[in-house]
Amino acid sequence: MFINLNQNKNLKLFKIISEVAAGNNQSVYVVGGYVRDLLMKRKASTDIDFVTEQSGIELAQNVAKEIDPKMKVSVFKTYGTAMIKYKDLELEFVGARKESYNENSRKPDVEGGTIEDDQKRRDFTINAMAISLNKDNFGELIDPFNGIDDLEKGILRTPLEPAQTYSDDPLRMMRAIRFASTLQFQIEENSLEAIRKEAERIKIVSMERIMVEFNKIMLSQKPSIGLKLMEQTGLMKLIIPELIDLKGVEEVEGQTHKDNFYHTLEVVDNISENTDNLWLRWSALLHDIGKAPTKKFVEGTGWTFHGHEFLGSKMTKNLFQRLKLPLGPDMKYVQKMVKLSSRPIALITDDASDSALRRLLFDAGENLEDLFTLCKADITTKNSKKQEKFKKNFEYVAVKIKEVEEKDQVRNFQPPISGEEIMEMFNLKPGREIGILKEKVKEAILEGEIGNDKEEARKFVIVEAEKLGLTLG
Repeated sequence: MFINLNQNKNLKLFKIISEVAAGNNQSVYVVGGYVRDLLMKRKASTDIDFVTEQSGIELAQNVAKEIDPKMKVSVFKTYGTAMIKYKDLELEFVGARKESYNENSRKPDVEGGTIEDDQKRRDFTINAMAISLNKDNFGELIDPFNGIDDLEKGILRTPLEPAQTYSDDPLRMMRAIRFASTLQFQIEENSLEAIRKEAERIKIVSMERIMVEFNKIMLSQKPSIGLKLMEQTGLMKLIIPELIDLKGVEEVEGQTHKDNFYHTLEVVDNISENTDNLWLRWSALLHDIGKAPTKKFVEGTGWTFHGHEFLGSKMTKNLFQRLKLPLGPDMKYVQKMVKLSSRPIALITDDASDSALRRLLFDAGENLEDLFTLCKADITTKNSKKQEKFKKNFEYVAVKIKEVEEKDQVRNFQPPISGEEIMEMFNLKPGREIGILKEKVKEAILEGEIGNDKEEARKFVIVEAEKLGLTLG
């Protein structure tokens, strides 16, 4: 079978590479994800991998010379690979190779091989297809494992025996689940069973590599596909056991609670319809993480999860540390979202005070809209009347908050009087009194005792300072 490359936007580049390879008695093939996406008519990848049965580094250097003698070639001798940046593309050249693995490492012993050897070492049949750029069969699809058939059927299958494939490089288990989630493909049954059996092998993979795949699952159109597969294969229990702890329903005196694991997956899918923000999706994933350790049955009340948001926010930090996720603003954002995730619900009453609304505004700050996106995603009832009612309630709170914000301007507000001004007023040096007075001003504004106004704040500070035994300087 031949692939018509005449309409391909990279045809000119492919012809140059073909000519250069022929001039140096080298073979050359396009392989991997670029071929898969081309056949699926997906948006063309900007990363293109080329395999030659001779030296990949030599081919890259000759191609670069042909395109532009000044072009930089990045060489990775250890891996026998070289990379060129050309326009908006990253072109990687590698020599075809055979691989063999030892039990305690996913780094293989490598030796030179043929294009067939190289295809055998690929993770899935849909990634093992190659297109020849050789002059005698330019455009021919080299597909020894019938990847095109699996592509049409939406199946993920390994070229060789699956247990060996996953044991050799356990990251492939995460990749299988990632492709199942992003492409919405089925993992072939033998392959799925092999992942279940080899799940423990994931422990030899660095957490950073695991999280690259996990975050791609989180950014897929319907993350629950991948998250459910991780649960079914035992990978989730090994990577994020806190989520597995949410599984199951208990019954006491005829009273049950919902399965918080499957509820969480619904919330993640819901939020994914409205945002591509990875960390807001993570907030949805972890919003109920504190429910397992706070679950309690109270006589006459039923099941309670008192303080689960606060505990969940604390658990988030430990989780991010263990998973080697960023510990800066991204983590703090997720902590904040988890901590505030139930706050808007408490304000869905006519008698919710302006003070409570002001506090939410102040605490959520610039992330208020994201918080409401999370709260709406948390509505997973299948009762359409209830769903409509909850959504209207949130809209009602949003309107009330907008009114308060316009009136009091407390979102992200800085106290109208600074610490320096307080020190000047009372002829003070830096000390605890300054912090006390600034906190009192903030509280008075949030409680509505004074307006968010400099003159009102000055008068208020004078009165409060007297109670601390301070007099104007």
